[in-house]
Amino acid sequence: MEPREKAAQLPENPGVYLFKDAAETVLYVGKARNLRSRVRSYFTESRSIDAKTGSLAREIVDLETIVVGNEREALALEHNLIKKYRPKFNVLLRDDKTYPYIKFTATEKYPRVYFTRRIKKDGSLYFGPYFPAGLARRILHFIHKRFMVPSCTVDLTRHHPRPCLQYYIKRCLGPCVAGLTTDERYAEAARDARMFLEGRRHDLMNSLEERMTAAAEKELFEQAAAYRDLLRTLEDIEERQRIAATQGDDTDVFAYYAEPPLVAANLFHLRGGRVVDRREFYWEDLEEFDPQEFVPSLLKQLYLDAEYLPKVIHVPEDFEERALLEETLTERAGHKVEICTPQRGSKRAFLDLVENNAKHSFEQRFRVLKPTSKAIGEALQNALNLLEEPKRIESFDISHIQGTDTVASMVVWENGRMKKSDYRKFVIRGEGGNGALPRLNDDFSSMREAVTRRYRRLQEEKKELPSLILIDGGIGQLHAAAQALESLQIINQPVASIAKKEEILFVLGQEDEPIILERHSPVLHLIQQIRDETHRFAVTFHRQRRGKRQTHSALHEIPGVGPKTAQKLLEEFGSVANIQRAGVEKLSAVIPRKSAEKILAGLEHPAQRSNER
Repeated sequence: MEPREKAAQLPENPGVYLFKDAAETVLYVGKARNLRSRVRSYFTESRSIDAKTGSLAREIVDLETIVVGNEREALALEHNLIKKYRPKFNVLLRDDKTYPYIKFTATEKYPRVYFTRRIKKDGSLYFGPYFPAGLARRILHFIHKRFMVPSCTVDLTRHHPRPCLQYYIKRCLGPCVAGLTTDERYAEAARDARMFLEGRRHDLMNSLEERMTAAAEKELFEQAAAYRDLLRTLEDIEERQRIAATQGDDTDVFAYYAEPPLVAANLFHLRGGRVVDRREFYWEDLEEFDPQEFVPSLLKQLYLDAEYLPKVIHVPEDFEERALLEETLTERAGHKVEICTPQRGSKRAFLDLVENNAKHSFEQRFRVLKPTSKAIGEALQNALNLLEEPKRIESFDISHIQGTDTVASMVVWENGRMKKSDYRKFVIRGEGGNGALPRLNDDFSSMREAVTRRYRRLQEEKKELPSLILIDGGIGQLHAAAQALESLQIINQPVASIAKKEEILFVLGQEDEPIILERHSPVLHLIQQIRDETHRFAVTFHRQRRGKRQTHSALHEIPGVGPKTAQKLLEEFGSVANIQRAGVEKLSAVIPRKSAEKILAGLEHPAQRSNER
């Protein structure tokens, strides 16, 4: 049955409809108060005037509907199906990150805390969201400093020979090394950190006060002083939170700027009357931009699954589903949620300000204005979920032709620019050290060797490790670099890799959460710039090595031609090709005629060159 005929037979009930193409791929998901009326409208001539609807209608081969009890159920089901199928004709939230949370790995023997934007059903506890993102990082810093519970990628299921830097600067108790702490001491610290994150400050303070008194009675005055200082810090935090709670309602303000198919949107979060955070969103493929579809689509994706909902949301224009969405969000939040379109006064002025920021975001992303190095550094920190903003990145790549003349390169990005004086080259020796790889095309082994040699040298010279090590390749190369670092007893070192072609980023310790950045992302541009420079440097060095070897072979393998003769000819003519072009007469002016004839005869069949990797 044709889709038009199916639409005519649909019930006049609320529900959700799915349009599919010939391959059964879901093209679009929508909801309706009256399924028959809404779905039939897609096949009328008047709707085909809308370019987007016309394009959609031409691809529809089949449709499916789900009848529900009311519009609110339809709204929830539509949202879930859009998340599941991500249809190409729906407006999709391209930013796949949620708000900042703190993850407490409660199921581990030695629980740790992490900054994250992704909530997973993995048995961990998640706390947040935090506004701004910097607040989550400050809380993590507080937990590291006061409770000494780490955020690290170290395998704590086994012991290591020595701890990382975080132990020595007193940001971790060191459960990775036998004898540095006890299970009881670490469990107490993890329990305190968990109570702090859960907001059980009074329970925590009572517990600390008891421990402080017990330590003082045992004359453990240094330990008692540490408990006292922590108590004072917690009391100060409690007081500041009480003050913030009395300063006004929470409001989110949403606005956009569009030059279809390019669109940028900003979402400002006001808490206690102050702007505490901002999110930016971008689209590159909204050919037919309709605010009446765009605004409600984004609000649903932003708020229907949100852990926390504000009391007021300001948007640039009213839309058909506003009352239904308000009702749904109010029920979820447990308090009234209003969606408003301010027309005048200070609220309208602030909405205009957010719209101006959206326009600025549009210019930054799509007009290719160069963001500051600090802004890129912060974006890189957030994108790769790093503990600190990277100041120095060292990047590695391997180059060879079918396992011959294998070399590695390392380039350095530091404080916003490439630092060529710190570039390094490596001739890969192989496990035997004789210039032959242990196996043909063994990039993993080559990467292990290059990384091992680089950071063994840094250890010997007692120099600092970089903020981030970047590997050109996929998970295999990433793990090869990690193995090299582990062999040097270097743990908790940030390492990431970028896979060729797909441009997917993998971060060590987070391989199950690959990072796919937008095409216009400045972070992606930076990583591509570093990766491409590393590749260029490796290929250039490889060509030099191969050229020298081929020149050596071409002249030195001719019987009777020694090193001095070859050097004299190359100094005079510059290359083997020029020697061939020179002819017997010109060569005879430099070397004896018989030698010249012999050399030219030996060069008549040069080795064919292979394509470079």
